[in-house]
Amino acid sequence: MVNPFGELIGWRLITRANGGSLYELDVAPQHLNPNGVLHGGVLFALADNGMGAALTSLLGEHEQCASIAVNITFLKAVTGGTLTCATRTVQKGRSVAFLESEVSNGEQMVARAQGTFSIFKARA
Repeated sequence: MVNPFGELIGWRLITRANGGSLYELDVAPQHLNPNGVLHGGVLFALADNGMGAALTSLLGEHEQCASIAVNITFLKAVTGGTLTCATRTVQKGRSVAFLESEVSNGEQMVARAQGTFSIFKARA
């Protein structure tokens, strides 16, 4: 599936299966805020997208999902390196799922996010 926003940000899907996903992102100058630190929106987008990818690996042929609520905690400032976003599905029901993402820069966890997603039938 083509993801124009993902191409703009520059993340790479490493794996997506069994309710989990793994993404990578090389931090580049366009990801930094005016203070030279990774913009929080990049971390949020990476975690939110990781959750959507993880959940879609569990959905049926005519199902889609969308985030209802995502909460993120920023743990450490990032100025460079390669980010890894590991996501797992904690609970999946018929119409709602709960997921968690951890974003790391090398061995250091830099953000943790929890999300609630809606599951619904795709529109014709």
